[in-house]
Amino acid sequence: MGNAILYRMDSGIPGDISRKSQATVEPVTLDGTSKFTAYGLFGKISSGKLVPIGAGDAANAVYGLLARPYPTQGANASDPLGTAVPLGTGIGDCMRRGYMTVKLNAGTAAQAGQVYVRVANAAAGKPIGGIEAAADSTNTIAITGATFMSAADASGNVEIAYNI
Repeated sequence: MGNAILYRMDSGIPGDISRKSQATVEPVTLDGTSKFTAYGLFGKISSGKLVPIGAGDAANAVYGLLARPYPTQGANASDPLGTAVPLGTGIGDCMRRGYMTVKLNAGTAAQAGQVYVRVANAAAGKPIGGIEAAADSTNTIAITGATFMSAADASGNVEIAYNI
């Protein structure tokens, strides 16, 4: 059998709501001109649409996290009929409160540790909008009410609590 878990199970898939009974999720319109690059990223409302947190944004702009819908096909979201829809168009799911698996781009996550989002000076492995576990001067913002639930797994995935 080649499916043994030798050390630790994976934390999950970025953008997947990990404790569904504890989550508050609402439908949002996604802006086709400002697309998300992945699920599990923080977004803000701009002109009535959810767009990714970006360069120069403040922590009070955060509205929620883009949730991964089910089912999905590759890197694209899917509608209930299975037709692939690019990230950033149509209707998406926004988690306003709950637990979600996200991709950690920098730092070392620890239980109850502060969650940061990069808003300036993108670098290799540290994209604008990416989630980090350490403050980087004015390049990151601390997300109010967001904490890590544990250390990240070997793939850099980690569960966070948001507005709990």
